[in-house]
Amino acid sequence: MAGCGTAAAPGPEGPSGAGSAPDLSQTSTSGPVPEVPRAPARRKAAKKRKEAVVAIPRGRPKSGRVWKDPGRKRFSLIVQDKPLHTSWEQKLKARQEKKLVQDLARQLQEAKQREREEKKRRREENLRRRLENERKAEIVQVIRNPAKLKRAKKKQLRRVEKRDTLGMLQKAPVRCKAAAE
Repeated sequence: MAGCGTAAAPGPEGPSGAGSAPDLSQTSTSGPVPEVPRAPARRKAAKKRKEAVVAIPRGRPKSGRVWKDPGRKRFSLIVQDKPLHTSWEQKLKARQEKKLVQDLARQLQEAKQREREEKKRRREENLRRRLENERKAEIVQVIRNPAKLKRAKKKQLRRVEKRDTLGMLQKAPVRCKAAAE
């Protein structure tokens, strides 16, 4: 930072500056004098201004964190871009649209659930009806003599099932009693 642009750039003769910039008034040229480009001069001036702004000496921070950037601003002071904000009407519209989508999704899920429950109920009902029909259609033979079961073979015993025959026994003895009396 020493010199802020006052010293000339070192040339082939050294840092003294004797041969760094040729004097155009003393030299004689037959053609037009070449112009010095302005862009680097503008950059140097901008750099000087920037250095002037940045070159304000600051003391050492109390925390000792010299690498921290002291120029942080509060979030509320930051200028926010307009396109990043949505208007209140747009927010309300988006909210309503989201609510409609959620309602539709919930209705679809409820319909699916109802369908599943209906299918399950119909299946259970069909199984129950089939079982009742099988019971009605089967041929039943009441075994009154348990000694017959002891004489039966294993294969026959596998086919034997126990049933509640109270209704049949009540119907049958009435006939028997009527016949016996």
